[in-house]
Amino acid sequence: MGILIALVALLLVLLGAVTIFVRADPAKMADGMKTLGPILLALAGAAIFAVGRSGLGGIMLVGAAAWYGTMRMNRPAQQPPRKRSTVRTAALEMELDHKTGGLEGLVLAGRHEGKMLGAMNLAELQHLYRELSGDPESRQLLETYLDGRFPVWRKNAEPDSGEGLGVAPGAGAMTKEEAYKILGLEAGAAAADVRKAHRRLMQRLHPDIGGTSFLAARINEAKDVLLSNHN
Repeated sequence: MGILIALVALLLVLLGAVTIFVRADPAKMADGMKTLGPILLALAGAAIFAVGRSGLGGIMLVGAAAWYGTMRMNRPAQQPPRKRSTVRTAALEMELDHKTGGLEGLVLAGRHEGKMLGAMNLAELQHLYRELSGDPESRQLLETYLDGRFPVWRKNAEPDSGEGLGVAPGAGAMTKEEAYKILGLEAGAAAADVRKAHRRLMQRLHPDIGGTSFLAARINEAKDVLLSNHN
C-alpha cells in the first residue's frame, strides 16, 4: 500500500511538471529546469526512501544535492553595474566609464544633433569642432574625446581652429545634480564616497598622467560642490 501511495505521489509530481513544461515559455523553462531538475529528483528519491527503498532513495537524494550544488557553482557571478561619470555642456553630453576609461558622447545641438561621437568619423568630428567655436566649454570636452580617439587630430586641424584650446571651464555654477553625475555617485552620497570617487577619477584622468585639464577641473569642481555642505 505504501509503495502504491508513493508511486501515485510521484506520478502527480511528474504530471504537474509536464503541465508546467507544456504551458511555459521555452526560454524561461530551460532556465527553470536548472532548478526544477534537482527538486524533482529529490522528491522522487524521498518518495522511494519513504517506501523502504532507503538505498536507492538515499542515492537519489545525494545525487539531487550534488546536482544542485554543481549548478550553483557553475552559475555566472552577477557583475556589479559599471560606474560612469557624466559631463554635460550646452552642446555635448559625455560619459566616462570608470573601469575602462573609455569616453562616449552625444551631440545635443547643431547640425549633428542626436549623433553619437563614436558613430562619427574624423572629418565629421572636425566639422563639429569648428561649429563649436562659440562654445569653449563644449569645445574642450570634444578635445578630450578627440585626444583619446584620434591622438594626431591636432596636426590636421585648421590653423585658426586652436582658439578653443586651453580655455577654462565656463563660469556657470555647477549644481549638485551635475556634481553627482560627474563623480558617478548617487544623490546623497557620503563625504567619504565623494573623496573616494574623486581620488579614483583623478588617478585615471590627471593631466600629469595623460589626462586632460578640462575633465580634471570638472572633477575637482564636483568634489568641492559636494563637500561644501560637509565642512
